[in-house]
Amino acid sequence: MGTRSRIGIQLSDDSILSAYHHWDGYPEWLGRILTTHYNSREQAAELIDGGDMSCAWTKDRWTGKKIAEYVTENVEVEEYGPQYYSARGESCPPRLDDNVVEFLSNGEEFSYIFTSAGWVCYNMNQFDDDKSPELTEIPSGALAV
Repeated sequence: MGTRSRIGIQLSDDSILSAYHHWDGYPEWLGRILTTHYNSREQAAELIDGGDMSCAWTKDRWTGKKIAEYVTENVEVEEYGPQYYSARGESCPPRLDDNVVEFLSNGEEFSYIFTSAGWVCYNMNQFDDDKSPELTEIPSGALAV
């Protein structure tokens, strides 16, 4: 089951350039991946430039070969990195929102923004009666990989 999230970078005019992230978007995993492996503005921008993704940190890659109507072949590679939907032939470029309010109104469960102070996370409270975004702490410490 996916924990949908959105990863964004705040631009100089306060707009947010972002990409959708499907699997394990909760702070204990994706938050720690972002703060460990994408902890500079350049790394965050490069991750988002690839567009929407299944996962930001995996050895799985799509080959582009269709093995069923809705299934693209998946292989494991040596290095960890993002698994972009574009690798299976989809056009899912980054999206530009005019401001943080617009960025936070997308319906994902968690939203991340790389700011001048580093990564911040919002729990979007999608399954609560009060669906107001709430700043959420990203746990410290790197994951095993």
